[in-house]
Amino acid sequence: MNKTELVSSIAAKAGLSKADSKKALDACVEAIVGALKADDKVSLVGFGTFSVAKRPARQGINPATKKPITIAAKKVAKFKAGSDLDAAIN
Repeated sequence: MNKTELVSSIAAKAGLSKADSKKALDACVEAIVGALKADDKVSLVGFGTFSVAKRPARQGINPATKKPITIAAKKVAKFKAGSDLDAAIN
């Protein structure tokens, strides 16, 4: 499912227009991204938790030259599914 299909599904289930559904989805995503940028967790009970993990710098190998390189430290977004989501899938 892509974003357009998700907006259509939200509009149908919530009885909203597609424009309003798109605004709501965009606001939701923006709020989650803002919280993750601030190193905060977003926990939606039953659905799951969005969080930020820090990966340390590490050594790697350039596949083209086979020379060692240093891969910089970075932050990555993580999602852990909640129990209701797990139960719905299985």
